[in-house]
Amino acid sequence: MTRDRTPHITISDREPGLPYSKGLMASQVMVTGLPPHRAYAVAEAIEARLLDEGRMSVTSPELADLALEVIDELAGERYATNFVRWRDLEGLDVPLVIMIGGATGVGKSTIATQLAARLGIVRVVGTDAIREVMRAMFSAELMPTLHVSSFQSDGALREPTRRSDALVAGFREQTAAVSVGIDALIERAAAEGTSVVVEGPHVVPGFFDLDRHGERILPVPVVVEVEDEGRHLSHFPARETDPRPADRYVSNFENIRKLQRYIKSQALSHGVPVVSNHSFDQALSALIDLVMERATDRATRTGRSLRPRAKTKSPQGRTA
Repeated sequence: MTRDRTPHITISDREPGLPYSKGLMASQVMVTGLPPHRAYAVAEAIEARLLDEGRMSVTSPELADLALEVIDELAGERYATNFVRWRDLEGLDVPLVIMIGGATGVGKSTIATQLAARLGIVRVVGTDAIREVMRAMFSAELMPTLHVSSFQSDGALREPTRRSDALVAGFREQTAAVSVGIDALIERAAAEGTSVVVEGPHVVPGFFDLDRHGERILPVPVVVEVEDEGRHLSHFPARETDPRPADRYVSNFENIRKLQRYIKSQALSHGVPVVSNHSFDQALSALIDLVMERATDRATRTGRSLRPRAKTKSPQGRTA
């Protein structure tokens, strides 16, 4: 007799018996850096393994151990390690402050949104939003560089400078102003204990001081770049829903590339990792690896386990 539907598998240490969900499991497996289709394949394999073994009931720790085993088999040690690190990351005692910088059009916003979703971070702030608030406070006459795009800041300098240096000088002036708002945002995250992802062209290493927040946050700064000019240029026509015409970016592409070189140089001189976005999945996976490594380093440095001892969280994302 053919089964009409998959038998009901329950998680026994839930009341009243939480059903196993491939969708929920896949969403948690994606925290390892696996793309959605591979994460869902892992979730299906976990269900198939349980059915083959006739296990219609499983505890949260057993499910977590099985998930780790299947991830290792299907995806490899790197993703299995990240799964273990993620389970520890859930017990992190300070907020994550992820800072994603890079020039216009490198994919910062998309990466930031997906990274936040996978890590369960609800607050994502773009530095252009901070600049917009500051524009309402300071007139164009008082602070002209705030009222232009980053790649057009050379035309808003109040003091004349050499033409070859004007763009970077204008961008530095704009970034210095926006960094005041970024610092305030980080301080609020530290005070509230709320994780946040800050992304934008104004996240420039050297313009904000993460060390001054001490052990109250776990900072993860990174700069994203697109090395290939053709690939970088191809990102702009995709912005058809953007109220700003794509040709505005294309006509200023040389300036955008110049700012990318400057931001990258700042990252390298301040020891901040640079991630190349030649593939979205690979770039996102690299950022997840970085977050996991920083969390592990903190646990080692402070001499404590990140994972809470009094309770266990299952891969389904619910507390036991």
